[in-house]
Formats: sequence, structure tokens, C-alpha cells
Amino acid sequence: MDIRKAIESIWENRKYTTNDPKTAISHLNEEIAESLKALMKGDVDKAKRELQDAMSCLFIAMKVMDVDPIEAVNNQVEQMQKRNEKIMILKNDKVEIYVNGILKGGWSIWGKEDIKEAEKLAKEFGCEIQYE
Repeated sequence: MDIRKAIESIWENRKYTTNDPKTAISHLNEEIAESLKALMKGDVDKAKRELQDAMSCLFIAMKVMDVDPIEAVNNQVEQMQKRNEKIMILKNDKVEIYVNGILKGGWSIWGKEDIKEAEKLAKEFGCEIQYE
């Protein structure tokens, strides 16, 4: 099903009527909270159901706030791709960090332990690792 058609269907069949963004976001927040509470109690099935209800509330809130779903998804993908352009290059004697192709910093490597620490940092900060 097309996402815009799905949102229209959810909008037409919603349980509450509002054009107020605060009310729509409040309903979304309540469903997320219910999902989290169920998860914390170990009730995964209920958490999933509440999360599905939250998705409907998200779509309603997006419609109330006039957010185009396709544009929103494309914007999120673009932002995530920008965030993932972090590269750590491990050379024989040093480490270099590049963000979006720009050298942001580095340090010297003195031994195998330094390489292991650099790899841990790369993983922690979501850097792609390249070896030279």
C-alpha cells in the first residue's frame, strides 16, 4: 500500500479527532510510553501492539502538522547517510579521522594495543575503519 494512502486511511478511521498538533503529539507520546511500560514488564506482545498504535498516532500527527511522509523519509535517509561518513584510517604509525572527507584529527600509534584501542573507538563512534 502506498504510504500516503495508508495515512489517509488511518486519518479517516482514527479514534479521536484533532487538528491541534499538541494533542496529536500527546497521543503519540502516550502510545510510546505504553509500549515502553509493557516492554519493561516483559510483555513483548503488548509492547508491539502499542508500538503499532504509536505508528498510527505518528501518521496522524504528521498529517496534522502537514509533514509529507515521502519527503520525511528521504530527509531522514539523507541525514543518516551524512552521519555515516566517518572514516578512521589506521596507518603504520598513526590514526586519522575523516568526517565527510575532511581530516578532523589523528594520533600516533606506538603498538598493537594502540591499534586495538583505535578500533574500539571507531566502533563506539560509528566510524568505518580502513587500513593502509
